[in-house]
Amino acid sequence: MNIIDRLKPKFWDYADSSVSRHKRSYDFRKIWKVILLLTLSAALIPLIILAVIDYKVNKKAMESELFLRTGSLVSNTVRSVSYFLDERKAALKFILLNNDYEKLISPEFLERLLQDLKNGFGGFADIGIIDENGIQMAYKGPYRLIGKNYSGMNWFKETMSNGAYISKVFKGFRNIPHMVISVKHQTKTGKAYIIRATIDTKPFNELLSHFQIEGGGDVFLIDKKGIIQTPSRNHGDVLEKVEIGISEWSEKSIVKDAKSPNGPIIIGYAYITESPFILVIIKYKNLLIKEWTQTRSALMFFLIVSIIVICIVTLGAITYLVNQLYSADKRRLLAMHKAEYANKMASLGLLSAGVAHEINNPLAIINEKAGLIKDIFAFNKEYSDNLKLINIINSIISSVGRCAKITRRLLDFARHSEEKKGKSDIKEILEDVLGFMGKEAEYRGVEVKIAVEDNIESFESDKGKLQEVFLNLLTNAFAAVKNGGKINIKADKESGGYIAITISDNGIGIHPGDLERIFEPFFSTRVGKGGTGLGLSITYGLVKELGGKISVESERGKGTTFIILIPFKPFKH
Repeated sequence: MNIIDRLKPKFWDYADSSVSRHKRSYDFRKIWKVILLLTLSAALIPLIILAVIDYKVNKKAMESELFLRTGSLVSNTVRSVSYFLDERKAALKFILLNNDYEKLISPEFLERLLQDLKNGFGGFADIGIIDENGIQMAYKGPYRLIGKNYSGMNWFKETMSNGAYISKVFKGFRNIPHMVISVKHQTKTGKAYIIRATIDTKPFNELLSHFQIEGGGDVFLIDKKGIIQTPSRNHGDVLEKVEIGISEWSEKSIVKDAKSPNGPIIIGYAYITESPFILVIIKYKNLLIKEWTQTRSALMFFLIVSIIVICIVTLGAITYLVNQLYSADKRRLLAMHKAEYANKMASLGLLSAGVAHEINNPLAIINEKAGLIKDIFAFNKEYSDNLKLINIINSIISSVGRCAKITRRLLDFARHSEEKKGKSDIKEILEDVLGFMGKEAEYRGVEVKIAVEDNIESFESDKGKLQEVFLNLLTNAFAAVKNGGKINIKADKESGGYIAITISDNGIGIHPGDLERIFEPFFSTRVGKGGTGLGLSITYGLVKELGGKISVESERGKGTTFIILIPFKPFKH
């Protein structure tokens, strides 16, 4: 028997094969399925719905918190960058407001001014004064740029037009990334000139590197074309192009979800006013929600374990309850069948007694007349020598005796329909039972052998119950064997005070999976062939009532053996 058969409920494969009016009232498999479905639905659906709602609410709250923190970080960083640029632009404006043109174009003053800027702010690489025609009138730095004409340059035009200009990061002659800040000054006389300073991006980069970005994040500047302006950890080098889906200019900071080759990301960005820069902050979402994901996995594991436990407990409890209902219904049906069976046996006994009495009266007359005729023939010499007539009379008397023996058996069964202990002889009981099956055995060619040990004396037991036990077992044996089969009956005394009766046949045998259920009420291997499933169950009960034991051994295709142990209590007169 495999594990599935062991776990299968008792009622699962049950089908009521009874031909009587007492039939099973319930479909236990359907009851089990309906109760299981309703119970699991009531227990699991609210649990799963709450888990899903809790998951969505927590996820939404967590994502909102991430967006809020990212937006706040973008705003703070933009303010720092803007302050950095405004501070240096304000320093150049201050120089223009507090010094006249003649003083600014002085090489000695310009050199001292550059040194003061380096010491005060850091990052200034050179400084120059350009007149309104774009000619550089004074310059202090590593290059010879005095007299250079910038009138055609975009930065010069924008400075003259807007009053100030901050360039993108570029390499230029220095071949290192740097940027330019230029400020225009208009004198009272209408004369205009520009102060232009080159700023090394190192302090600029250090400013951004001080921001700690959670989730393995990255913070850097790009221009409107997506060219990286400051070093990036994961998205390329300075002056390389990056594609991150920045939308058109907006006054406010923007935070949104996006995808990357390394997984989902959160992008926060903002345009820095009065500059060509866009601040970008990128965070890896999987790293940000790692702790939440671990907690979610633990809760999911707990939820799955809870569901499994609920299913197992519910399945076990409902199976147990339906099994109890099935057992109670089975006991009810068994009681009804037993009552019906007992009623049939009583009716059969009454009918047998009536038939036996009705037959005995004419048999007695026939026997009497036949005897009288035989006596007349014996005294009349005319007929006494006629052997043919004498043999006919003897045949009549023999047949009457045979009929009388059959009626005595019927009366014997009728008398034992009620429980009554008395003198019992095992050989006599077996022969009486076989007497009813002699014709079937003769007609089918079934060989029946009986062997009873001589040391078995008469004992005290219920003869009627013993007859019923052997009748049921022999009926099963005759049903199991084919025409020409064999049935062996053996009885001997066992140690321990029992008589062992063995009934063996060479029939089809019993399937190994059915051996454990063979004595269960309503279990039959002959469903649809007249089997009710009560014969062996009643036999089992009768043997137990007699204080005995019954067991079965069988091998498929080779036959079946029933072993009955009956308590041996010597009969006392």
